[in-house]
Amino acid sequence: MPAIPTTSVANLRDLGGLPLGDGRAVRPGLVLRSAQLDRLDPAEPLVAGLGVRTVVDLRTDSERGERPDRLPAGARLLVADVLADHLATSGLPPAARLKVLLSDPALAEEHLGGGRVRTAFTRTYRTFVSGDAARAAYRSLLTELGTPGAGPLLFHCSAGKDRTGWAATVVLTLLGADAETVRSEYLAVNPAVRQAFAPMIEGFTAQGGDPDLALQLIGVLPEYLDAALDEVEFRHGSMEKYVRDGLGVPDEVTDLLRERLTADGPV
Repeated sequence: MPAIPTTSVANLRDLGGLPLGDGRAVRPGLVLRSAQLDRLDPAEPLVAGLGVRTVVDLRTDSERGERPDRLPAGARLLVADVLADHLATSGLPPAARLKVLLSDPALAEEHLGGGRVRTAFTRTYRTFVSGDAARAAYRSLLTELGTPGAGPLLFHCSAGKDRTGWAATVVLTLLGADAETVRSEYLAVNPAVRQAFAPMIEGFTAQGGDPDLALQLIGVLPEYLDAALDEVEFRHGSMEKYVRDGLGVPDEVTDLLRERLTADGPV
């Protein structure tokens, strides 16, 4: 199972062990994903045992300023802001406003009701593929993963579901995972995210808020991922071409990434 049950890092998952076909799997312990690391305890045994050497932070300036990462011992930080040129026009609330919206059902309905939250998320997922900041951020991530001799890498955003979910989708697809495996990993974060936001959701619904609206906002839906995949198909035709032409990652880096992160046989 890719989930790692730490107490100081939410939604921490190891992509290692996921099947890639032909008897191959993702090599364990080298590529991890999570929510923000503002409460990370470097001394927690499960955290220390990961030996993370690089943390890639996909969050915005404001998110990093409000909840700065606490890094694992010996790790370096790489900032790769996916939404630097998009968040202000996305229609999505800044992370700081999420708590406010989920405490006021009328306000949430005003700003995000009537399907607007789904529209905003699908628009943002398309920007993961086409936006200048997003392309630079995901290029940086893949370049780090394709660096010879690099140690374990952890990438994250705030909740570890959207920006992080697309990053995991790109990596797994490049490694040869089938569509079912990719989608399963994308959706697998929902229980952890709903648990993390459970008090907010319960309070929201207790005040008469629409539970579906809350879940559309704090969870991930198949249609969000489909929007990004459709954007890849429309603009580039395949994930390989998106990575090569859209992100500007050379084939030799992709080859090294596959070599590093792929294991033969059960792991």
